[in-house]
Amino acid sequence: MSTRTETTRFDLALAVLRVLVGIVFLAHGGQKLFVYGFAGVQQAFGGMGIPAAAVTGPLVALVEFFGGLALVAGLLTRLAGLGLALTMLGAIAFVHLAAGFFGPQGIEFPLTLLAATVTFAIAGAGRFSLDHAIALRRAAR
Repeated sequence: MSTRTETTRFDLALAVLRVLVGIVFLAHGGQKLFVYGFAGVQQAFGGMGIPAAAVTGPLVALVEFFGGLALVAGLLTRLAGLGLALTMLGAIAFVHLAAGFFGPQGIEFPLTLLAATVTFAIAGAGRFSLDHAIALRRAAR
C-alpha cells in the first residue's frame, strides 16, 4: 500500500523523466523537421535502408517532435509514449542493432529511450501533467 508521500514522489519522478525525455525527442524531431527537412530525412532514412523512407522519415520526424512536445506538457502521454516507443523499436531494428550494444551507434541510447517511452505508455503522465488536470476537470462535471 502506498502512502501519499510515496505517490507524490512517484508522480514527481514521472514528471522529471517525462519532461527530460520529452526534451530529447523534441530536439531530435526539431532537428529532423527544421534542419534537415522532410527531403533530407527521407534521403537519410533511404540511405540507412529503412523501408518506405518517403513516408517513414517524415512520420518519424513528426512523431518525435510532437510526441516530445506532448511528453513535456504531459498531454496524451500514453499515446505519445506508444508512438515514440514504436519509433525507437524501428531505430533499434533498422539502424542500431548491427552496431552492437555500446554507443555511439549501438542500441544503448535508443534502448534507454524505448524503456522510458514504454513506461509512459503504461503508467501515463502522473499527477503533474495536463492529462491529470483534464481528468480532474472531467470528473468534476
